Amino acid sequence: MVCNIIVIITTYFLKMKKVLFLCTGNSARSIMSECLLNQLGKGKYKAFSAGSNPTGKVNLNSLKILKENNILCENAKSKSWDIFKKENFNYIVTVCNNAANETCPIYNVDSIKIHWDIEDPAAIKDEKLIEEKFKYVFNILKKKIKEEFLS
Repeated sequence: MVCNIIVIITTYFLKMKKVLFLCTGNSARSIMSECLLNQLGKGKYKAFSAGSNPTGKVNLNSLKILKENNILCENAKSKSWDIFKKENFNYIVTVCNNAANETCPIYNVDSIKIHWDIEDPAAIKDEKLIEEKFKYVFNILKKKIKEEFLS
């Protein structure tokens, strides 16, 4: 009986597609994307996030907008892409902003690569605009995830 359960669980996880969301700091966009896809694509996708130069902490506004939208985020943490060097992913999604001259990480593996040019809400300095910008970016990410992975 135990062997049957292990086979079923292993088969379930092997069928799930793995997605890595990359940005520079891994504190906002990639974190929100990871949490969104893990919840919305449950059973089909397993998402991860990382940064080429991680801040080491998740932006509190990212956590706030995720919680306001009932997206699970308690395991979210800012991390380096180095921890995924030996992992294989079906998709690598970069979420950097070309207009702000952000350097987008290049991850050279045999994965389908997707780029979403999305402004970094963590870069906003005007306190009056921060919450609005995080909501805006959250909604863009949610829409892109639904279009790219769930339609």
